[in-house]
Amino acid sequence: MTASDNLRQRLKTGGTIAAPGAPDSLTARLIEQAGFEAIYMTGFGATASRLGRPDIGLLTQTEMTTHARDMARAVKLPIIADADTGYGGPANIARTVEEYAQAGVAAIHLEDQVAPKRCGQLAGIRLIPAEENIRRLKCAIASRPAHGPLIIGRTDAMPAIGPQEAVRRALMYQDAGVDLVFVDGIKKISEVEIVARQVPGPKVVSIVDGNETTALTIRDLEQMGFAVVFYAVTALFTAARAVADALAVLRRDGTPAKAASAMMSYAEFSALVDLPRFQALDETYG
Repeated sequence: MTASDNLRQRLKTGGTIAAPGAPDSLTARLIEQAGFEAIYMTGFGATASRLGRPDIGLLTQTEMTTHARDMARAVKLPIIADADTGYGGPANIARTVEEYAQAGVAAIHLEDQVAPKRCGQLAGIRLIPAEENIRRLKCAIASRPAHGPLIIGRTDAMPAIGPQEAVRRALMYQDAGVDLVFVDGIKKISEVEIVARQVPGPKVVSIVDGNETTALTIRDLEQMGFAVVFYAVTALFTAARAVADALAVLRRDGTPAKAASAMMSYAEFSALVDLPRFQALDETYG
């Protein structure tokens, strides 16, 4: 059974799947270790971890699918991956779907922004016409191999135009045949409630740290009818703060001793990266 088959089966059982964002394979392993059901391969985090740059469409299709492949090899959980705008026209979209399928991800989302895209939380988002994006989504669905990834139709109309257009596009993308819809760029609880009320069927929501939507629990979101919730930047922002604080202590004191209480031990980290398994191979066959 493929990762996409597993995710499909899980969605049929109901409830809300929490998928924390992983900027890299190490964070993906931490998410798996913590007991979550799925991982969100965030483009925001991938761009930050690979380039140290903002999410403004800088990573290529090859870089993103390679990133996804590495992450899928590191964990057993289903991965939901950011596929940006599909990286070009119909032929590019077809190849994008094929590459992500070969990478082993369970689902991808494709958005309706003008390329180069930008993070859904930023100002200045520009959209392509909804009708054009429907053709792109249908191309993705038609190009999907057997047991290939679920296709999530994402719209960034909420911050760009407003809730009425966001709902209109989400409903249109559902009619086009996507597996789930995703209204991104939500910053207010009232916007979550609008999507919950006006968009039936399987849908995704992203809870972004720093917005008032963090007051909503997963139980709240389940009652609202969301199938999946992304916590796209929680791990990334937490890790960045922890590293910055540890380096500040090291720079100030000339030793990391006072930062040690917030660190993993060498043994804990070795277990996280699966060192004992490789040591066992060496002992048996080396």
